[in-house]
Amino acid sequence: MSKRKVTLSIDNKIYSDFQKYCDENAIVMSKKIELLMKKIVSEGKKNDY
Repeated sequence: MSKRKVTLSIDNKIYSDFQKYCDENAIVMSKKIELLMKKIVSEGKKNDY
């Protein structure tokens, strides 16, 4: 599977909090975001976030 680099604009506080959460739980941030995106797409959710 090929990977794509993306640029996102995210609130500094949210990013810092999430980065800390990932560090404390030995989570790769990009993989976690990828899994969340996959879940949203597979469940067909709209405007839930």
